[in-house]
Amino acid sequence: MKKVIIWFLVLISLTALLLRFSNKIGEVFLGIKQVSGISILSDPSEATVSLDGKEVGKTPFEDKNLEVREYTIKLEKGDTSWQGKVKLTPGTIVMINRDLSHDQASSAGEILELEKGSGLTIISNPTGADVEIDGKLYGKTPTTINIASGEHTVLVSHTNYLKRSIRANLPDHFNLIISADLSLSEADLTAISTPIITQTPEVKVLQTPTGYLRVRDKPSLNGKEVGQVKPGDNLILLEEIGDWDRVRLPDNTEGYVSVRYVQK
Repeated sequence: MKKVIIWFLVLISLTALLLRFSNKIGEVFLGIKQVSGISILSDPSEATVSLDGKEVGKTPFEDKNLEVREYTIKLEKGDTSWQGKVKLTPGTIVMINRDLSHDQASSAGEILELEKGSGLTIISNPTGADVEIDGKLYGKTPTTINIASGEHTVLVSHTNYLKRSIRANLPDHFNLIISADLSLSEADLTAISTPIITQTPEVKVLQTPTGYLRVRDKPSLNGKEVGQVKPGDNLILLEEIGDWDRVRLPDNTEGYVSVRYVQK
């Protein structure tokens, strides 16, 4: 009876060890490697995907047979690019969605990662963004929210930044980590003060060999004559183009005069 109890306790201990270290034991003794995956979307699509400096394909991209570890991911298309790091969890897929841009301020996107636990963790750049889940306000980033598993719509917003709406599926027994980058919104032009123009730029017609100055329809001697002005006349200066000035005459006719015969 004593031996039976001892063997029973040994069996329980071995079972606990197998449950705790089953992945590692499988990898070491059975040659079974832990795998996970990465799924990447980008706007524009057809961006080149590199993992740890090695080109592996174009977006949309997915690989579900990756070794569980940290990866450096780079997306490139034309003169736009993005780079970031992700750490894979066994048996899960990391989702990456990026809007590629020429500059960091206009770049936006999110990374969705899973780890053992529960609820949603939302991180944002910039921090202090408002978080709404299924239309209900839950506070500001960074934050962890205890919420039921299933499909949710997460809205991340911040003053002067474009809102980011994210559809996410939270599995049972996992914590879903959402890392969102927000892009700056366009400047409100009505709030920008501009200097008041108090004087209209003008040019004065100088003496010419013919006693008048031709006004042409294009900045060239081949341009058609659309008018004539006399020395001493003042014309409104609209644009300076090399050897020619675009001007407006008193009768509102617009044309081009040679800079040789006018003076600001």
